[in-house]
Amino acid sequence: MLERITIRNLALISDAELEFSNQLNILSGETGAGKSIIVDALMLLMGGKYDKTMLSYGTDGGFVEGFFVFDSEDRTAFMSEFGIEPDAEIIVTRKFNADGKNDVRINGKSVTAKMLKSIMSSFVDICGQNEYQVLANKREHGLILDSYAESDLGSLPEKLGEKYGEYTELRKRIASIGDEAERARRIDILSYQIEEIERAKIRQGEEEELIEFRNRAMHGEKIKQSLTTALGSLDGENCGIDNVYEAVKSVGQIASIASEYAELYERLNALSVELDDITGALSDLHKNVDFDESELDSAENRLAVLRSIKKKYGALDSLGEKLEKMKEELDVLSGSDDEYARLCVKREKVLDELYELCVKISEQRRISAKRFEDDVKAELETLGMKNSEFKVSFSELPNREDFEAKVTANGADDVEFLLSPNLGQPLLPLVKIISGGEMSRFMLALKVISSKYGGVDTLIFDEIDTGISGKIGQEVAKKLADISRNAQVLCVTHLPQIASMADRQYFIEKNTDGVTTRTGVRLLDYDGMIKEISRLSGGIDISNASHQSAVEMKEWSESYKQSL
Repeated sequence: MLERITIRNLALISDAELEFSNQLNILSGETGAGKSIIVDALMLLMGGKYDKTMLSYGTDGGFVEGFFVFDSEDRTAFMSEFGIEPDAEIIVTRKFNADGKNDVRINGKSVTAKMLKSIMSSFVDICGQNEYQVLANKREHGLILDSYAESDLGSLPEKLGEKYGEYTELRKRIASIGDEAERARRIDILSYQIEEIERAKIRQGEEEELIEFRNRAMHGEKIKQSLTTALGSLDGENCGIDNVYEAVKSVGQIASIASEYAELYERLNALSVELDDITGALSDLHKNVDFDESELDSAENRLAVLRSIKKKYGALDSLGEKLEKMKEELDVLSGSDDEYARLCVKREKVLDELYELCVKISEQRRISAKRFEDDVKAELETLGMKNSEFKVSFSELPNREDFEAKVTANGADDVEFLLSPNLGQPLLPLVKIISGGEMSRFMLALKVISSKYGGVDTLIFDEIDTGISGKIGQEVAKKLADISRNAQVLCVTHLPQIASMADRQYFIEKNTDGVTTRTGVRLLDYDGMIKEISRLSGGIDISNASHQSAVEMKEWSESYKQSL
């Protein structure tokens, strides 16, 4: 359960800490006081999206922190899949700042908002306007039914998921091979590509060599002139190399006199050897400086071939690896007729098994749906919708021939909730005929039923009292009390009937000092609860009768809770 939440610099709340009961916790206050900010804080703890407009104006950063306590660390054992050590106590922290960034942590370990949402969905369920919209999605109806029928279905959903995974893997393998005509086309393409690459006979580094040759050929005259001048300077009449030889000879005569002369002699001698080598290299280059026009044309043609290959198959230095893969694929395809046939036979066998599982799970769902219908109608009756008709509609299960096109990981059932909220009205899809107040009661009925069969530790109700009042409000309050005996409940309300059921109650109020406006959160004692019930009833500051009525409402609520 959520034991404590701390809020800093979130919208109009600069500093607040709320400690919750393990039963029914009520949040109330005047319209616009900031009850939605508390819900926003809870949503952030559940992995909701953070927007920088949520940060209090004029502040650099803030955070929301939730402290959760469980009976044992077994409840959090699954978190090890996310790299988080299981613990009977977990702390969820969302730190945020003005640039829109936020830091998300569970017990100090950094996680993504998506991971947080996945983890917290096992602990907390938020029931608000967004969830009403979720019911517009028929797929959710099937998931709700499966959650209800979990014990009846046993291991069937798990087996179904495994078998469907086997089927999809087979389908991928068959698709990768293709049918006979597709295989033939692919074999033709691969054969052509392999032949084209092998015919090109590309050497490693060949392109670079050809580009270099082309550059030399295009600048042949300039190269020849430069080499001729250089050779003449070194090896012609009165050339540089003869002068160096003369210097070597002269210094050699005094090399033995002193070490500095000997050092100069060695350096001059090394220079003469280097000049000899340079002259020889220049001479060799000069002999080969003439380029044949046909050689240049040949280089250009070869480069065109290389460019074509590169355009079709990518970088030339990885061409060998690609060629090997092509050959491997060709070998597989060339001998895949038997493999393709074998996989097709296996797919049909798996589909037979999958169909059998879908039939079994559909039969059990239909049995469980009858009990689910009765439970929902019973809850709706106590919530003032006694003339309602509710039905879980199943489309006809496809036959084996049409099965493959309709099967999913959840089976082949098309499930939809139908409701007639009033006597004499036909059963119609839920979202087409249900009002805001009816939707609130329908959702509450689902939550009452789900809480009886286990599930999350904490349920949060936001706007569950939309469109209801009076006697129905009292019935909703009783249902919330019922649920809070199996799970922790947090409820934002404006109804005195619901507020009177509180085991713990917070009052949210807006304050201003003439410069800024802030939202404060105050824990109410018994007298504060009575005053708030009276205010919600519209009777505060009117008469003592409203106070007495609030006392009686609170006493009745306490008596009802003791009877549970």
